[in-house]
Amino acid sequence: MRRVVVCGVGVVALVSLGIFATFMPGSHSEPGSRSEPSNVAAGHAALLPPPPAAPQAVAALAAAGRAQLGTPADNGAIKAPSPPAPKVVAGPPCQTPGALGVARVVEIDTTGGPGFGFQHFKAYDFLNPGEVVLTFDDGPWPINTPAVLAALAAQCTKATFFSIGKHAVWHPEILKQVAAAGHTIGSHTWSHVDLVKKSPADAKDEIEKGISAVRAALGAPYAPFFRFPELRHPPEMMTYLEGRNIAMFSTDLDSFDFKIKNPDQIVASVMTKLKKDGKGIILMHDFQRATAQALPELLSELKTNGYKVVQLTAKTSIETLPEYDAMMSQEIKGGTANARPTASVVRTVSEGN
Repeated sequence: MRRVVVCGVGVVALVSLGIFATFMPGSHSEPGSRSEPSNVAAGHAALLPPPPAAPQAVAALAAAGRAQLGTPADNGAIKAPSPPAPKVVAGPPCQTPGALGVARVVEIDTTGGPGFGFQHFKAYDFLNPGEVVLTFDDGPWPINTPAVLAALAAQCTKATFFSIGKHAVWHPEILKQVAAAGHTIGSHTWSHVDLVKKSPADAKDEIEKGISAVRAALGAPYAPFFRFPELRHPPEMMTYLEGRNIAMFSTDLDSFDFKIKNPDQIVASVMTKLKKDGKGIILMHDFQRATAQALPELLSELKTNGYKVVQLTAKTSIETLPEYDAMMSQEIKGGTANARPTASVVRTVSEGN
């Protein structure tokens, strides 16, 4: 296995407003908007984008992001060093002969908020022909996320999980399982609302609450990786994330698993698109039951067809903002960072017939 460093520069190509105005057929739906439990993060709908923020508003957001982290400004102030990124967990030797495995581990320098995924970002083409990145959104979630983890472990391969903040604090033990298995974790807002519908201040709150929630649930540092809900990227929020040195991820290949909801059809959808494109970042959802059911066959198909998995890691860890950490402490009411697993606190000692 080779280890490669992908260094981002300080500029991310902004997408045009036309991306927002057209809502792709089958674009991402909120988990709670279909057949899933009603206590899932609030739903959203496709709307035309609001007018772009005034230049001074965009500049103010970028400055706020820099100031909160001590990013160098025009006066030459020196930024405090970022915490080191968590080490990649190698895990035990693979027990599956001829497993898919991991062909390459790449490290991303998130300085300046680089963007990845050719659906929206064109600057960085780091995958070789036949290489894929496995990504999962909207977890952690009972049954489904552990099933996804089991399928990945059986093939000794790794993925990146973009977690919803609410789901992270509801199910911290599952998110910790994701980290313990050596996968990369990023954030996906607090409640999966469409940020195009929000004011810049409210959108910032959604982003930062999600970042702090995932940190609180994990009790450990994680990657400065972020994916926008529905892949809708308000320009002012892209500018804000650039100032926060957080990498933004779109996709090259959307499985539309949330819409298809049939394991065999999900496998066919991914493989058909992959054979056309030859490589790419694949978007799936560990929240979806059908995806968990489809994954063993999908990974087998990737192996059979000669595709190689690339794991994403980050050069440094994300830095949370104290005010949002405090907000999450109130939300969690007791915290999850140092909490023992529920099974070690509460256990069944007897059951009736």
